[in-house]
Amino acid sequence: MRLRPRTNKGKASSELRRMLRDESLPLLAIGGGTSHHAQLAEATGFKLFGLSGSQASAHIMGMPDSGIMTLTEVVENARRICQAVSIPVIADGETGFGNVLNATRTASDLINAGVAGFFIEDQVFPKRCGFTKGVEVVAAEEAAGKLRAAKAVRDELDPDVVLIARTDARSAVGGGMDEVLRRCEIYLNAGVDMLLITALQNREEIRKVRERFPDASIELNISGINPPLTMEEFRQFKICIMTMPISKVAQIMMYDFLHAYRDRGLEVFNEFTEKNKRHPFGIFGFLELTGFPRLLEIEKQFLSSEQIAKYDQSIGIYDPRAEGKLS
Repeated sequence: MRLRPRTNKGKASSELRRMLRDESLPLLAIGGGTSHHAQLAEATGFKLFGLSGSQASAHIMGMPDSGIMTLTEVVENARRICQAVSIPVIADGETGFGNVLNATRTASDLINAGVAGFFIEDQVFPKRCGFTKGVEVVAAEEAAGKLRAAKAVRDELDPDVVLIARTDARSAVGGGMDEVLRRCEIYLNAGVDMLLITALQNREEIRKVRERFPDASIELNISGINPPLTMEEFRQFKICIMTMPISKVAQIMMYDFLHAYRDRGLEVFNEFTEKNKRHPFGIFGFLELTGFPRLLEIEKQFLSSEQIAKYDQSIGIYDPRAEGKLS
């Protein structure tokens, strides 16, 4: 059930292609693991959502990002997110969940779930979060085979879906910059649309990648670089997507609030409620975020006026007829 029809009336994949072609880069994406995260991103005006495997594993399974989520669980989560928002979604396809045969199914299932793009990484299966120690990668030729298999499925089902090759070779056992550059060339020759490179250590390494592949579309996961890159540096390096992890922000804020609530009790929540009573979300703003006004539209279309009268014959703090603006 889609409560938010696509505003451009077209495919999400085509919209992502258009943004990469026509809009100023980098595109600002919001990363997270759930439909709620994606709806927050869309409600505040962002045009692209990145489905993070590590955050999905944390928020849905309560487990570490170590290849524990199955393909079925990953795809179902992606489907729910794509149905919950109208903006394009880029999904984490993990390692393709096995060999070329598994990668074929992964690509098919993710595309049928509605994603606008997805990446497959070159770690061994099962994988682990790219920023943990002990990362291992498969042979580049094996990874390239999975990418070619995914591309064949993509070309058949929806050629506009953006296929991304992720390499974790920089931080992997036996890895390094030479291996990153070698693998990027192999993956580009396999026909991918974009490279996603994790764990580069400094600006000089980014510069080496850009100089080696001046025309390639590149996304980076560079949480380890200090000081962090500025927006202007992203532009100078011609990075096409910059993803901010909303879930990490939320985790820290909730953790701090819970400590205060534990120490001071109900007054902390009362103060929070009073402070935020005029906030777009207030206490019941999440009902609007998740689509209650759209349900009202459906009811008006198919229920009798006598049945719609229930909104005047009952009491409640939230009234979906008084739709606000979550922006």
